[in-house]
Amino acid sequence: MKDYTSYQKNNDEKYTMKNLLVLLLLALSSSLYSQEFITDANFKDKINSSNIVIVEFWAEFNQDNAFSEWSKIKGGPYYRVNITDAPLAKKKYRIRMAPTMIIFKDGDKNIVFKAGLDLLFPSNLNDINKAVDEAKLADKF
Repeated sequence: MKDYTSYQKNNDEKYTMKNLLVLLLLALSSSLYSQEFITDANFKDKINSSNIVIVEFWAEFNQDNAFSEWSKIKGGPYYRVNITDAPLAKKKYRIRMAPTMIIFKDGDKNIVFKAGLDLLFPSNLNDINKAVDEAKLADKF
């Protein structure tokens, strides 16, 4: 009679190691593309970190309506601000609805997209990318 226990053990270890490797790769890739949240403490540094910066003011109570295609925005870095973590920025930029997205150019507010009274974000990826392109071209004339 043939003993399959050693084969089974090695086979189980192989699959366990394979599963672990897959999970590790998924965790690593998601952290590379994860959303960066900013607060009042680093807000000014972040909006001045690049020529074009996109910031979404977001609220936990309305997380279902947050902009979901942020990884596809072309232009500059994209940050999220939880409005409870940045009351000074919320006040300075007069954020009344969440989500609100602001495109900053050279650290200054340039273009604003605000949620309506229904708290739905009114714009799509195409609208945002067009606005980023406009902001980039604004000083070329």
